[in-house]
Amino acid sequence: MRQPAHGGNLAWAAALAGCPPSAILDFSASISPLGPPNSALAAIESQLGNLRHYPDPDYGELRLALSHFHQLPPEWILPGNGSAELLSLAGRELAQLAATALITPAFGDYYRALAAYHAEVLEFPIISCEQRIPSSELKAVLSTQHSQLSTNWGLLLNNPHNPTGKLFSREAILPYLKEFALVVVDEAFMDFLPPEQEQSLIEVVQEYPNLVILRSLTKFYSLPGLRLGYAIAHPDRLRRWQLWRDPWPVNTLAAAAAVAAVGDKQFQDQTWAWLPPARNQLFQGLASLSGLQPLQSAANFLLVESQQSSSQLQQKLLKHHQIFIRDCLSFSELGDRYFRVAVRSGLDNQRLLEALSLVISD
Repeated sequence: MRQPAHGGNLAWAAALAGCPPSAILDFSASISPLGPPNSALAAIESQLGNLRHYPDPDYGELRLALSHFHQLPPEWILPGNGSAELLSLAGRELAQLAATALITPAFGDYYRALAAYHAEVLEFPIISCEQRIPSSELKAVLSTQHSQLSTNWGLLLNNPHNPTGKLFSREAILPYLKEFALVVVDEAFMDFLPPEQEQSLIEVVQEYPNLVILRSLTKFYSLPGLRLGYAIAHPDRLRRWQLWRDPWPVNTLAAAAAVAAVGDKQFQDQTWAWLPPARNQLFQGLASLSGLQPLQSAANFLLVESQQSSSQLQQKLLKHHQIFIRDCLSFSELGDRYFRVAVRSGLDNQRLLEALSLVISD
């Protein structure tokens, strides 16, 4: 079976561990352990009878719920079959420009979406062997290779950054909205930050017709199986995207779950209360282990530098402990020196730390 390029491939992990997928403790996919919300599950159940009908092609109820959630007109929001579908549409637009600046290491799907339309890619490393650039200094990253940015370039970045977990400030990104022809910001992990800490650009999207924001309900609400995301951008751009894609990209159950999830304030508050102490517990535990150095993160995952081969650690954890961590072989800048782990419950985090201690000392 092929080595996974993404986290969460339990079939591959179970085959290696010699156990059923249900026995795997999955730290490889950065999904909240608190969900899915009961409200979303109830909404799914309530819509089972409607599976005999096609979804609303305009997704009026879903767009209205998202517009209330973000305080934007509904026409500025386009639901999609996961943010991956919308990323492909963004890739088509970026390919029309002279080049796209990409902060690396980068989520592998960015390369897929850009390569599909033969986009020219210029890479700007946020991590190198010699230095780690502070998260606020986006300008330092983008000036590492080119002294002058082109107004016919696009910029694709995620915030918080995956896989490092670095959070760029809103003020650090804003100047580039005037320097790039198109700026696509993937905010798949932004909702893990409470409102007073988040650095989303949603509040300025109506001021910049060249800004596209991608959001996902996969991670925060634990709904990867439903495939639901949405784009926030100028209505003219979103109408153009609708002409490019298949009809009914979002199924009835996913749309209902999303409406319920974004309105579930109790679940959101619970998640914001859970993450900081759980992440700190995992960070401190990893830092205490010989040969491991976790990086500070604003998201629900930690990138860890390892003196041992991360792929060997991954295999030993699977074979002997049925625990699945994400190696970073798909990130060429990181290779076998890093691995990534999701933040899970306190008990799960402790089980990982104990297993890592045994594997490292073996």
